Amino acid sequence: DVMSAEEAFQLRQALEKFEAQQGGKLEASQRSRAFLLFPWLDNLIRDPRVLDPIEQLIGPNILCWSTIFWIKEAGSKSFVDWHQDNTYWGLSSRRVVTAWLAISDASEKAGCMSVIPGTHLGNTLEHEDTFDPDNMLTRGQRIRQLDCERAVSMPLRAGQMSMHNYCLAHGSGPNLSDDRRIGVSMHFLPPDARQTVANWDCAALVRGVDESGHFDHTPRPRFEMDPLTVAFHQRASTALREILYSG
Repeated sequence: DVMSAEEAFQLRQALEKFEAQQGGKLEASQRSRAFLLFPWLDNLIRDPRVLDPIEQLIGPNILCWSTIFWIKEAGSKSFVDWHQDNTYWGLSSRRVVTAWLAISDASEKAGCMSVIPGTHLGNTLEHEDTFDPDNMLTRGQRIRQLDCERAVSMPLRAGQMSMHNYCLAHGSGPNLSDDRRIGVSMHFLPPDARQTVANWDCAALVRGVDESGHFDHTPRPRFEMDPLTVAFHQRASTALREILYSG
């Protein structure tokens, strides 16, 4: 439990107000690294209720590499196939932790995340790109062979958060509920990690110090869609897209 359902609903209202103002859903480019666009999300990645358990796992110096909105509309066919994030994020460290916060209820019916316990401890599994239009991953990634009988569902109520190592095999099914399933993943790493497939990358220093200097530090938005951070977001999103499609 990170926050009350009421506080999570306030986050939902802020997001959906922005969507309404721009006449529709979030654009694809706005799904990732949106802490550069929305002060409420920039505050969330620095919230002690989020960072205290992260610090227990990776230490007192913490960077937030990215955030991603995971929104499945009611009755949507969208799903996330089984995958391991370390296969395409280009990060050198295995000590990367994803914190997944439910902004609305993420029940099994709504397509919550499932994981294969222990897969973060072994060798990286072989993946293939499917480019399935319903697969929410950039290239429609999926693990070629996997024992799914050991899968464990991780349902969350609004305001709850799960954490997993980014080497863990995970995925999620379609939203068969009558409400939007809205979540945001926050990806934290120690400063000694490096980006291995790009010449430039960035991250937010959210706790402690960064003595390694492997990532440019992101600025903080003063208000929603701050022109200074919107410009930085464009560069950061382009860099992230190139990393994710690098193969």
